Amino acid sequence: MATLRASPAPSASPWSLARIASFPGMRALSWDDDVLYASRGYTLLRARMSATGIGEDWQQVGVYRPGWWRTLTSSSRLSFRLFRDGFHALAVLPSGVLIAAVAGAIISLLPGETEFRVSHRVLRGTRPLHLAVAANGHTAWGEYFDNPHRDEVHIYVSTDRGSSWHVAYTFPKGAIRHVHNIVYDQWADCFWILTGDNGSECKILRASCDFKDVDVILSGSQQTRAVALVPAAGSVYFSSDTPLETNHVYAVDRRGNIRQLAAISSSSIYGCRVGEAIFFSTMIEPSSVNLDREVRMYGSLDGFQWQELLAWKKDRWPMRLFQYGNAFLPDGRNTAGLLAITTIAVKHGDIETTLWSIEA
Repeated sequence: MATLRASPAPSASPWSLARIASFPGMRALSWDDDVLYASRGYTLLRARMSATGIGEDWQQVGVYRPGWWRTLTSSSRLSFRLFRDGFHALAVLPSGVLIAAVAGAIISLLPGETEFRVSHRVLRGTRPLHLAVAANGHTAWGEYFDNPHRDEVHIYVSTDRGSSWHVAYTFPKGAIRHVHNIVYDQWADCFWILTGDNGSECKILRASCDFKDVDVILSGSQQTRAVALVPAAGSVYFSSDTPLETNHVYAVDRRGNIRQLAAISSSSIYGCRVGEAIFFSTMIEPSSVNLDREVRMYGSLDGFQWQELLAWKKDRWPMRLFQYGNAFLPDGRNTAGLLAITTIAVKHGDIETTLWSIEA
């Protein structure tokens, strides 16, 4: 198992992001090459993004019809935040099937249909934080629930385009608290599994696509407590998510060497890749260590030189009820060359998706 070691980064050449479009009331969920999928409440939309037409023609893809009370709460911005309404994750399968996570359920939409159907009821916790899709279309997610007694935790997989789900791997009782994320790595044709929250529960594991081989790569430290991981050709990058220590961005190269690349201002749970550029956002999660009251965006053009690029101040609403300030970054393969960011619980950008071009 690899160990963490610090490595000084070379001095950075300044670069920036230029805001080119904004879409109030929308949350960016996933890229499918140059097509961006986003939601407005329980309606899913998509648009092709290019230099000549930035989201000018959003098309409705499908809708999900929740219970009557969520239809009511999702109609107001603050109640939407309070009850964690809307789509929380989306996977675009090679077949064109769409699989999404909403509160209490995994739902799917077949090509040619217009209404999402429930394919699995989530019984522990409210929903997974992310969905992962392998090259063969097999889709995976891990259980994310409070788990005070450290019961066993399951990873579910669908091999039939989201029609049914089975337990592909189980963490035994006492091993972890919950699964933070599962990420598909196209270069190694494997899944990365991120778990938390304390001591040896904080793991980064590498799994074969059938989950028959699962190996611990890093564990046992708050610096291996992570939610965001971004694969690239030469390395995988992750950011730590701890309220107990200063957070950092790390790289694990394909030979297993670990580098600490940059310190960041707070816990981080979202990351993405745009071309060769890597991005991680922070959220406002107060603790004795996380003192920052701004959501921040960090990025690197080469994976080694990192800099802060954007910042948003927290809005006035109590964060434990109305969510921590955060910047969501969509999943999926992005060939548009644009960075999509959805901010929430911040001033001048609450539940707003913005598009940014890289100005190097």
